[in-house]
Amino acid sequence: MREFFMKTLKTLAFAAIALFGVSTGANAAEVFLATDDFVGISFWLISMGMLAATAFFFMEQANVSTQWRKSVNVAGLVTGIAFIHYMYMRAVWVETGETPTVYRYIDWLITVPLQLVEFYLILAAVRKVPTGIFWRILIGSIVMLVGGYAGEAGFINAMLGFIIGMAGWIYILYEIFSGEAGKSMAKSGNKSLVTAFSALRMIVTVGWAIYPLGYVFGYLTGGIDDNSLNVIYNLADFVNKIAFGLIIWSCAVANSGKSRA
Repeated sequence: MREFFMKTLKTLAFAAIALFGVSTGANAAEVFLATDDFVGISFWLISMGMLAATAFFFMEQANVSTQWRKSVNVAGLVTGIAFIHYMYMRAVWVETGETPTVYRYIDWLITVPLQLVEFYLILAAVRKVPTGIFWRILIGSIVMLVGGYAGEAGFINAMLGFIIGMAGWIYILYEIFSGEAGKSMAKSGNKSLVTAFSALRMIVTVGWAIYPLGYVFGYLTGGIDDNSLNVIYNLADFVNKIAFGLIIWSCAVANSGKSRA
């Protein structure tokens, strides 16, 4: 009975996301995507990649042990939310030709904190950890994003926004490398967790470095045009969100296998 319920729930969740995407696409169908619009095509391809990843994570959550399902479900939420936003951003770009900054940040304000909370969730799946880790990482992510958006949208000086955003990012890096989160990982004694945690840290360090670089060249020095900046941000989101989720899924599968063995 429980297995039937879980399969039904997964089917309904996937159908709802797919239906929303089809509806969004149909509403935007009045404006066609030009075959030579490389930026628009990048929005489209990445939205499809996000949809595929969402379906994968939601289906796979039933194949991992109970304590890991929350982490895998959150990975699916991240890509699912990104899919919906990318469909909408594509429509905005195709219709107006303008960079959908506000919609991109709406996506980041939801998905980035969810991604960072995954550090707490995967630690909590194998050992008891202080809830302070959850709140510090969450607050750091909000500071990072609000500062960046305020600077890009022109609400505050662009350099000040950059400094605030960088402060939030640096604090997050401190927490996951040298802070309580990093120390909890080192004490876990779980090899697959250590491997996954280290890989996630590299994404937050190296993969996420693309965003402040895009900010510098797109808003402070003016070295990148809107077209290139959109493509760079799109590709970064594609890799950082999907790869982030796949690492968590891989760790969940490895630990679930040990649990069943």
